[in-house]
Amino acid sequence: MGPIMDYVKLGATGLDVSPVAIGAMTYGDPARGHPRWSLDEEASRPLIKHALDRGINVFDTANMYSQGSSEEILGRALRDFADRDAVVVATKLRHPMRSGPNGRGLSRKAVMTEVEHSLRRLGTDHIDLYQVHRNDHATPLEETLEALHDVVKAGKVRYLGASSMPAWEFAKALHLQERHGWARFVAMQDHYNLLAREEEREMLPLCADEGVGTIVWSPLARGRLARPYDEARATARGADDGAYADLLYPPATADSDRRILEAVGAVAAARGVSRAQVALAWLRTKPVVAAPLVGASSTAQIDEAVASLDVELTPAEIEALEAPYTPRADWQGVSDEAELERIRARIPQMTPAA
Repeated sequence: MGPIMDYVKLGATGLDVSPVAIGAMTYGDPARGHPRWSLDEEASRPLIKHALDRGINVFDTANMYSQGSSEEILGRALRDFADRDAVVVATKLRHPMRSGPNGRGLSRKAVMTEVEHSLRRLGTDHIDLYQVHRNDHATPLEETLEALHDVVKAGKVRYLGASSMPAWEFAKALHLQERHGWARFVAMQDHYNLLAREEEREMLPLCADEGVGTIVWSPLARGRLARPYDEARATARGADDGAYADLLYPPATADSDRRILEAVGAVAAARGVSRAQVALAWLRTKPVVAAPLVGASSTAQIDEAVASLDVELTPAEIEALEAPYTPRADWQGVSDEAELERIRARIPQMTPAA
């Protein structure tokens, strides 16, 4: 590990995490994942090593990323390059892993099955942060939470986390865990950036009050925040969003999005830093954010994310970045394509909240 990183605690836990995390969805067999932007093992390994060399110790993946090959690539690289006791290996479960019955979800059977598969693919005897990849409304919440508690008590998992869901559902889960004495969610992986701030309404205040650390996905809004507005859709990752595109970039907020990106560009130019550094530095002004997940496909992107830790925004700069924001439809917790399409169909009729 490099000496440059100042580690932070994850929420109210004693776990040391780097304030920049690597999102390993980028690393996976292109034939089993996303041909346009997945990196194979040969291309992935130098990036994982570079992140470790820069002091990054949090690596987040999921069982469904490239059908398990992301876990396999990450596990082999960390075995070869890392001190296992120093790194935080995070993975997730819920989405389909195979066809037929019990191939998806958060039932007790699924939890017990998928934790073993993830351990095998990662080549480790424990997962540091095991997260539910959205909620599973087809399984009683108590069944899921007790099964997660049991894998913690079995020594297979160190900490539990959740991901995008309505705040009331997360509050209910925390209440049930407290009531039953089950292992508690200590982290929330949610969608949050300068172009998507709906989590400020309920989820982030809840996490702050409950001592839950957040790990932010899509901190650069699929690369939009790293580019001028007219170039913002020109990323391979963004091209694969499909139905998510209108949720991430709704037409009704195009004008405010443009003004936000102009503000990011102005701050970046005045400071002589990149737009990405400004957008990531803004996240660090929110104490509840432990780390953004950076899906780096180059060493330069890793270096840029680490360099953002040296950017301290002024109150005036923060105000300039935040002022143009227009609220949009809240879609957190969308768990399947049918739900997604129903929300997408409503977007033209939605009036932004005051």
